[in-house]
Formats: sequence, structure tokens, C-alpha cells
Amino acid sequence: MKQVSHKIIAGVMAIVVLFTTMSFTVNMHYCGKTLVDYSLTNHTNSCGMDVKSVTADCDTTIGLKGCCSDKKIVATGKDDLKPVHCTLDLDQQFFVSAFVYSYYALLAPEQIDNLFYTDYSPPNLIRDIHIRDQVFII
Repeated sequence: MKQVSHKIIAGVMAIVVLFTTMSFTVNMHYCGKTLVDYSLTNHTNSCGMDVKSVTADCDTTIGLKGCCSDKKIVATGKDDLKPVHCTLDLDQQFFVSAFVYSYYALLAPEQIDNLFYTDYSPPNLIRDIHIRDQVFII
């Protein structure tokens, strides 16, 4: 049960890191106030109602305001996820190793082997007492 819970927690943490670092863009094309096209991957297709700028002589442009507009929504993820590098000098490494070893020795369960009956062998079974007395465990 403990291993299963560790695997579930690790999977949830991986999904959280994935979704916090993921970024995406939504491109939308409106014709008036109506959404005509949207795209998650590329630019949207035009509805064909775009107004082209007309140029006359000598670089004068006639500006006509069209009914179409493009909207872009960008959701950026975190990019500053970097592993923490911890540098310890020799004295600190020695202290940490001694600390871990002492607490491991303090909290490790002691295994006591009971070797009282090493020279004792059980008696030979002459008759099966359970069958003779008709005592059965149900």
C-alpha cells in the first residue's frame, strides 16, 4: 500500500510540474463581434472580408477600417525551474555523514535471534493425536 501511494504521489507531482511549465497560444479571428476561426497551433484563416490598403500616387494611402480583427491569448509557463546545487565543504560532509549514520543506528530495529532450542530436536510422532481424539480445527 505504501509503494502504491508513493507512485500515485510521484505521478501527481509530475503532472503538476508538467502543467505549470507548459505554455500555449490561442489565435482567434473575429469578423465584427463574431468568432470566425480559432487555432491553437498556427495563425487563423481569414474570413475574406479584410480591407486591403489602396495606394495612390506619391505614397498616399487611403485608410479604411475593416470589420475584422485578430486576437491572440498567450499563457506562459514558468521557465525558472532549475535544480538546486548544494555545495558542502569537507567538514560539513563529515558532519552530515556522521549525523545520518548515528540516527540510522539509533532508529534501526534490532534483530534478536532466539537460539534457545538449537540443540533440541522435537520428539518423533508415533500417532496422530488429532485424528485419534477427533479434534479438528474448523
